[in-house]
Amino acid sequence: MSTPTKPRQDAETAQAARGMATARRGGPPWAGMGQPAEKASDFGPSARRLMGLLRPERIGVVVVLVLGVVSVTLNVIGPKILGHATDLIFAGVIGRQLPAGQSADQAVAAARAAGDDTTAALIQAQGVVPGVGIDFRALGLVLLGVIALYLVAALFGYAQGWLLNGVVQRTIYRLRRDAEAKLNRLPLSYFDGQQRGEVLSRVTNDIDNVSTSLQQTMSQLITSLLTVVGVLVVMVLISPLLALIALVTVPLSLLMTRAIAQRSQGHFVAQWRHTGALNGQIEEAFTGHELVRVFGRRREVEQAFEAKNDDLYAASAGAQFVSGIIMPAMMFIGNLNYVAVAVVGGLRVASGAMSLGDVQAFVQYSRQFTQPLTQAASMANVLQSGVASAERVFALLDAPEQSPDPEVPAVRTERRGRVAFEHVSFSYRPDVPLIRDLSLVAEPGQTVAIVGPTGAGKTTLVNLIMRFYELDGGRITLDGVDTAAMTRADLRTGVGMVLQDTWLFGGTIHDNIAYGRPGATREQVLEAARATYVDRFVHSLPDGYETVIDEEASNVSAGEKQLITIARAFLADPALLILDEATSSVDTRTEVLVQRAMAALRSDRTSFVIAHRLSTIRDADLILVMEAGAIVEQGTHRELLAARGAYWRLYDAQFAGAAQE
Repeated sequence: MSTPTKPRQDAETAQAARGMATARRGGPPWAGMGQPAEKASDFGPSARRLMGLLRPERIGVVVVLVLGVVSVTLNVIGPKILGHATDLIFAGVIGRQLPAGQSADQAVAAARAAGDDTTAALIQAQGVVPGVGIDFRALGLVLLGVIALYLVAALFGYAQGWLLNGVVQRTIYRLRRDAEAKLNRLPLSYFDGQQRGEVLSRVTNDIDNVSTSLQQTMSQLITSLLTVVGVLVVMVLISPLLALIALVTVPLSLLMTRAIAQRSQGHFVAQWRHTGALNGQIEEAFTGHELVRVFGRRREVEQAFEAKNDDLYAASAGAQFVSGIIMPAMMFIGNLNYVAVAVVGGLRVASGAMSLGDVQAFVQYSRQFTQPLTQAASMANVLQSGVASAERVFALLDAPEQSPDPEVPAVRTERRGRVAFEHVSFSYRPDVPLIRDLSLVAEPGQTVAIVGPTGAGKTTLVNLIMRFYELDGGRITLDGVDTAAMTRADLRTGVGMVLQDTWLFGGTIHDNIAYGRPGATREQVLEAARATYVDRFVHSLPDGYETVIDEEASNVSAGEKQLITIARAFLADPALLILDEATSSVDTRTEVLVQRAMAALRSDRTSFVIAHRLSTIRDADLILVMEAGAIVEQGTHRELLAARGAYWRLYDAQFAGAAQE
């Protein structure tokens, strides 16, 4: 079955479906600019929902947390052990300067007698042994223990990062899968009101940004929070007074981070919104670059690009500047904390209340305490950017879906292709009625041609058969079964559709034709190609049927593309065939040949043919003339000409007028 991508709508129906967004897929590349910005969700709910995506990975997250706890615990113990090494060195240096044979108490008493209370306090606090130098054996064991400790901590940290990467990538895999599945469940009306570049930006750029943000922030935040808790416990054990001094800066840091983050969040939301808008504008301009040049609108497109690029620049610069203030502000607060700890710690050592090693360890802990806070604050801009992207992805995932298939679907017992419209009503918008109380029957084997002026609802009629849109009233039956009671897959199986807007994917010509019937043999593909005259031009290509069609299908002409799509429908061998201006891009001679092929294809099957060139549908069994969504005339070519009504006026405008000119 030919895949109905980019279905062409009539002007009036497209306007109704798209509202004020204009016909983006068929309109000029600069259409739809200046739309109102969408309102962003709150940071908190979006962040919680983003974290909720990790729920299937909760076992992995628990393991990551355990590994993080072990790694951080070992790293936290390190400075305390190094402080002991400092005490050994200091005690050895002081001990060698004291006379051998004295006891520590005698050395303290001698120092106090000399009026040197500071030295006495140091000797007493450091456990100095007079006359004994540095114990290098004990010092070596301590340093080897620290090296081993940090090595094991690094291994646990590496394992944590490796597991976390798997957790994040599997989460993003599911998010991409959900986004892809969501796109397949969205109604056609959703894409009518969205730029393709904007949708692509959500499922590519935004999801990639969510992945990067999760990878960076989760690793940093887990390590930072565990480090803060571990370091705080050890600092309280070493010196409650110095721990209190270090804690004074925490509320100040949190308040400052929150104030800056609130201001930058809006900038990040705007940044990714403008990124999507710019992608949409670029995609439209690139797709229609030939029309842009033909109509001399290059400067207008450039100005639109510059305006959107300026908006993105302003939003990005604002987001990075405001969020960039966090890091220097936190470093300033951390330095103030460092100075306070160093001064008070020095006084405590001088008074003998603390050992020099404990003060050294505490200075390291104060750095370890403020550094994760600074890192967490610096991650705020990454997290905000990720949440802003997540909001856009969630907006896609929350978009209203097409109605689900029935739980117990009706199944056709026969596939003859009888189509009946029974009092069908449809409108893209409730206030703009389009099709009202339409009834008709297409019998098996009949060719039903649909003609009428632009905007009459011709394409809408066949879109309703395919259930691209849901009816407002009445019903459509296929072989006596209500199409609304069938699954969409069952409905569309056995239906061949050839659109005026051809769609070919990147692959060989053989693969594009074989798309119409999965599992088709090469001989069946070649037979369909010969029947639809694809075989004639394929042999002029260097690689024949193995010629690879590039991304834009620019290496085959518009007429050749249409022939390939007709061959695809021919191969599907459908019971119901829908042709929407299917030969509009082929030359007259080829059109005659293709019409013969399609006449053979239409035998014993129902066909709906939409045509503006009335010469192509003279042999139709039934011609429907539509105006403003209603069938105003129906009959054969001869009957309608004899009636001298709407069809006669169309025919006269095409042929009699041309002859007179």
